[in-house]
Amino acid sequence: MTPWTLALVIITIALIFDYINGFHDAANSIATIVATRVLTPLQAVFWAAFFNFAAAFVFGTAVARTVGKEFVNMSLVTPWVILAGLVGAIVWDLITWWWGLPTSSSHALIGGYAGAAMAHAAWTKGFQHTLDGLIVGQWPLTVLFIFCAPLIGMVSAYALMVAVFWIFRHTSPKKMDVYFRKLQLISAALFSLSHGSNDAQKTMGLITGVLVTSGFQKSFEIPLWVIMAAYTAIALGTLSGGWRIVRTMGGRLTRLRPRSGFCAETGAAIAVLLATRLGLPVSTTHAIAGAIAGVGSIQRMKAVRWGMAANILWAWVMTIPAAAAIAWAAFTVLHLAGGV
Repeated sequence: MTPWTLALVIITIALIFDYINGFHDAANSIATIVATRVLTPLQAVFWAAFFNFAAAFVFGTAVARTVGKEFVNMSLVTPWVILAGLVGAIVWDLITWWWGLPTSSSHALIGGYAGAAMAHAAWTKGFQHTLDGLIVGQWPLTVLFIFCAPLIGMVSAYALMVAVFWIFRHTSPKKMDVYFRKLQLISAALFSLSHGSNDAQKTMGLITGVLVTSGFQKSFEIPLWVIMAAYTAIALGTLSGGWRIVRTMGGRLTRLRPRSGFCAETGAAIAVLLATRLGLPVSTTHAIAGAIAGVGSIQRMKAVRWGMAANILWAWVMTIPAAAAIAWAAFTVLHLAGGV
């Protein structure tokens, strides 16, 4: 296979992952606004997809650079490593989509990339050198944000709910919801914008990595066509929806009203935009799940179905190692088949 052909295949698969990311994480953007019946599912996916794409014109490429360069040893990265990493991320995303679990496509991608790089190090330098495939880079902050993102989302959403109840303390719940049905359109747009800003950049980072490791670019600069392709793919994926996960996020975790939906989406957007500002790949899934739990717990702790939350938490913990294991297996298959 020629370098051009291999690069084209991997870029295509990367954009498919971006599409699946939008498909898988569409629920994060629309679950609350659908659960509160502010928009129908069809209206909601168009709303979310538009703002996913609009993020291309608002945010930079700091997250893309982090994903491309700050997790694995670039001297061990080849197009085959990136291909195996994408396979790991895609397979894990599809498995968790089928289970209806809102896991992180971001962490699946990072885990897959790391697993493939470690497999390459093990096969070329010996098993004892497996960890040579990784660098410290942004791992500490990224792992920290696995816990911080839902906490920031939870605290922000909780604080917003307290403020809302205080500001509207003399207003009936029914009248409050008249206002917040309109305001939730803004909060859903903000969260979709933050989702696009962080998630599409991860694919941009890998595609640019393919261009650099294939020799088509000398430096790690994100081309305009890569930016537009990544945002288009994630927007199209969002249009396809992810109804299994909508049910989990929008109804099974806690019961939502327009005012609580507004606070959850806004709180989650704050967490994601903070991470994007820091150049960190963060999970929009983690942020919105934490925010939904935050608005649910303000009434009473039993309002949140903590058993369901525990299942989601276990899926979060498993994502990086599971995607890494799948990517390792994919790279091993490629290696034994003589393609690497």
